[in-house]
Amino acid sequence: MEQIEVDTRERLLVAAESLLLRSGYDAVSVRAVCTEAGMNAAAVHYHFGSKERLVAALLEARLGPAWLEPVSRMDAESLGVREIVDGVVAPLVTMADDPAGRLYLHLLARVVLGRREMAWTGRWFTLDPFVEMLRHNVSGLSVSEARQRWALAFELILGQFGDPLAGDRVLSARQVEALCRFVSAGLSEEGE
Repeated sequence: MEQIEVDTRERLLVAAESLLLRSGYDAVSVRAVCTEAGMNAAAVHYHFGSKERLVAALLEARLGPAWLEPVSRMDAESLGVREIVDGVVAPLVTMADDPAGRLYLHLLARVVLGRREMAWTGRWFTLDPFVEMLRHNVSGLSVSEARQRWALAFELILGQFGDPLAGDRVLSARQVEALCRFVSAGLSEEGE
C-alpha cells in the first residue's frame, strides 16, 4: 500500500475514532467521518467499503496489538477451559486500566452487544478459534452449541469490561476472578 493511501486511511480511522467515542455508533455517519477527516464524501467507501468495515478496521487497529499477542499464543492442546478464559480476560483487564483502552472497550461492547454484523478480518476477532478450542476441551459439544456458548460468554465479558453506562468503572481482582469462574463454568458444561 502506498504511503499516501496509508495516511488517508489513518486520517479516516482517527476521525472515526474521535466521532465514535464522542457520539456512539448510531449517531456517526460516513459523511460525518469524511467531514471530520477533511476528505470528500466518498473517502470511507473508497478506502473501507462501508461504515461497518471502517469500525472493524478501527477496532482491530486499536485493540489488536493488546489482544492478539496473548490470545494467539493460546493452544487448545495444552490449555483447559479456565486457562482459555483467563487468556481472553487478561488483555481486557490491562486495557481497562488505561483510559484509552476503556474507550475502545466501550466501543467494542457497543458493537458486539448491539449485535452488529461486523466485517472482521482478523481470525481472533471472530468466534471460530474459540469454538475450536472449546470443542477440544468439552466432549460432545457441537459447533453451533460451542458458538452459542462463546457468544454468551463474550456478551457477559464485554458487558463487564465495556459497558458504556459504567463510565470509568474498573473491575477489582475479586470481580475478575468471579467473572472468570462463572464464564468457565458455563463454557465447561458437557454437550448434549
